[in-house]
Amino acid sequence: MDDLKIIELYFKRNEQAIKETDTKYGKLCRSIAYNILNNSEDSEECVNDTYVGIWNAIPPARPNNLMAFICKIARNLSLRRLEFMKREKRSADMLVSLEELETVLPDEKCAVDMSDDDIGKLISSFLRSQKEESRNVFIRKYYFFDSITEIAKRYSFTESKVKNMLFYTRNKLKDYLIKEGVEI
Repeated sequence: MDDLKIIELYFKRNEQAIKETDTKYGKLCRSIAYNILNNSEDSEECVNDTYVGIWNAIPPARPNNLMAFICKIARNLSLRRLEFMKREKRSADMLVSLEELETVLPDEKCAVDMSDDDIGKLISSFLRSQKEESRNVFIRKYYFFDSITEIAKRYSFTESKVKNMLFYTRNKLKDYLIKEGVEI
């Protein structure tokens, strides 16, 4: 079923909307949650919470990109759940991903006058200026928290190529943010 029809089902408060969402985006939601939580039961619970979140958000929201809307909800719920989990249960891949970005992104002390939204817009602008291949690899690693191995398999690259692409893209992002006046 196409996204506009699914959104209309939500507006009609038809429970079929959740079934159609699960059919079309369930695998993606489970993948996002599992990549963050590294636990099947917690991931499944986050996916169910995602459907509740979508149900509560539509209406009044009418997303232009349903997939991005769903991914954002699944990702945010999974990250929130991760905050409550014990440190030793956290996904090592996700922690490594976040640590890699710490050297590129400003902390609250450096970017007092910039909101997270402002920095997010700068990152989006930067990514739009990159080659599609580099942009996709960056997003798979730092938004979806895919492992290097998964990314390499997905794009038929070697793991070494993926690591190099991420390294160069992070450095370019850092230079871009500095050029835009963000203190790092």
